Amino acid sequence: MLNRMRNHFRDFLRNRRNFNPTRIVAGSFGVIILLGTLLLMLPAASRDGQSAGLFASLFTATSASCVTGLIVADTWLQWSLFGQTVILVMIQLGGLGFMTVITLFSLALHRRIGLSERLVMVSTLNLNDMDGVVRMVQHALMGTFCMEGAGALLLSLRFIPKFGLAGGLWRGVFHGVSAFCNAGFHLLGGYSGAFSSLAGFNDDPMVLLTTAALITVGGLGFFVWEDVLQHRRWKKLSLYSRLVLSLTAALILFGALFFFAVEYRNPATLGPMPLWQKGLNALFQSVTLRTAGFDALGQGGLTDSSLALSVIFMLIGGSSGSTAGGLKTVTVAVLLLAFRAGVRGREEVTLRGRAISHRRVMNAMTLTLMVVFLFMVSSMLLSTVDGLPFLSAAFEVASAMGTVGLTVGITPGLSLFSRGVLVFLMYVGRVGILSFSIAFLTRSKYPAKIKYPTFDIMIG
Repeated sequence: MLNRMRNHFRDFLRNRRNFNPTRIVAGSFGVIILLGTLLLMLPAASRDGQSAGLFASLFTATSASCVTGLIVADTWLQWSLFGQTVILVMIQLGGLGFMTVITLFSLALHRRIGLSERLVMVSTLNLNDMDGVVRMVQHALMGTFCMEGAGALLLSLRFIPKFGLAGGLWRGVFHGVSAFCNAGFHLLGGYSGAFSSLAGFNDDPMVLLTTAALITVGGLGFFVWEDVLQHRRWKKLSLYSRLVLSLTAALILFGALFFFAVEYRNPATLGPMPLWQKGLNALFQSVTLRTAGFDALGQGGLTDSSLALSVIFMLIGGSSGSTAGGLKTVTVAVLLLAFRAGVRGREEVTLRGRAISHRRVMNAMTLTLMVVFLFMVSSMLLSTVDGLPFLSAAFEVASAMGTVGLTVGITPGLSLFSRGVLVFLMYVGRVGILSFSIAFLTRSKYPAKIKYPTFDIMIG
């Protein structure tokens, strides 16, 4: 059967006159969402034996496949073991990418990976070329399963005493996969209350630090892993990897210090905690905004300043080629470098004696403008339709676009229209806004043959 599916897929790729790998990737996520919705609609997927309905199933399937974590029903209280398993499989497929999993089966059966499949893998992992893509996929799969296994083991050590052997192991595996894939789904509703996430474990360093480590590693990107494993010394790493690692560390450190200072006396968040717990939870809050979605504080209690910074962090997201969403760290870095070049009156955008191509700078600017435009329009829609404060609506929209999954507690009460907006944003956020536009909006993949004369306009 597997060979038949693989042959059908190959024939499909060969028969396409205008082969578009990005469109294939986007379509694969749509297929996963559709199948997940149908499975979650089954009565067996719900704990009470009643179908959850189309809209709840669609929202959950989209959130799981797009590794977001926004939910309209608590995962433990609503879904049965079968439903939870379906969600876990969608998280894994959404985190790795459908084509990466297909490649896994091909490698297991010792099948040759064709050119069309390599192109799709390049698009899935957001790489620049096909050089070593199969090897990278192999290492990505091995690294993923090793990290998820190690995380599941450490988390199980804390969960087994509270939930028993079977319950603790299942929660350890589920949360290990969810954390590494930056999904934010949890099975703790029966322990600390519906939609509680990790609030019941905000005094447990092992749970929070293990989850934070999985989130961070999962958000770095497969290319960075490959580079670190290959060279292992800072000076030998590529400029891209050093940029990603530096920016990730800087954002996490800045966020931790900011939340620690701003929320220090807030009675709804860090205020009642001892000093060590304040530092631990401030660090975790900064990390989880890297598109993870696990909540240990309760986002509804944050100050407006913290909510505003959280929105910015969620829109930035993780790194390219990772399980994270958002603008990506390097995109922001390119924008800052372009700003520096503009202020200094330079025409080239440079970093450490090397120029960044004009095309990459334009892509970064285009992506940022698209994200900002979509973010503002969607925030105003949610605020107007549901009568929400703009900051709360903006937080929810940023969470969906960045595939984060954090919420100030308004998601279950949103109207069907607003839920539909969030479903679209989660899908676009996972596929990538720029990739989505290339896949479905760009009419021609060929550069224009006509060169137009230039003219000067006044700026500023």
